[in-house]
Amino acid sequence: MGAASEDRIHRRGARVLLVSHAGDEPRLLMVRGHDPHDTGRYFWFTPGGGLEGGETMRAAAVRELAEETGHVLETHELVGPVWRRTALFDFASRPYTQFEEIYVGLLSHAETRARTAEEWTAIEVETIDEVAWLTQTELRESPIEVFPAPLRESWTWFLEWDGVTRDLGEVDE
Repeated sequence: MGAASEDRIHRRGARVLLVSHAGDEPRLLMVRGHDPHDTGRYFWFTPGGGLEGGETMRAAAVRELAEETGHVLETHELVGPVWRRTALFDFASRPYTQFEEIYVGLLSHAETRARTAEEWTAIEVETIDEVAWLTQTELRESPIEVFPAPLRESWTWFLEWDGVTRDLGEVDE
């Protein structure tokens, strides 16, 4: 990975699978971005990010969703966590270990407000290229990376969640 292990950033994060049932098939709100130090590397990822201060996972999930997309949910409107994982990845030439919880939210419950560029961090302004609603087929067939990778598979288990949080373990992205 290039950097020494003591340079690794360890953090906790939360993400949201925001689902829309408008139209013929469910869609997920996804963010397309790129690595500023590897401009040929593009990827789709779910809205979310690291916890701030004494924030709970749910609070971080709804804050990040609002900041990145303008869709506002209350913490009690999140379902889950449906997934837990520890993601090992490099971004902007820095190695990260991020323990994440991933929740489901429904667009029908979300208030939508205009999102302004001022709400994004400097790195988000530099690296976010698009926010889009994608179908399962579009994600499965996408020529770029998708995070988390199981979103390329069936969505039935989280669309009809049985109350059991699935642990994806440690994933190397």
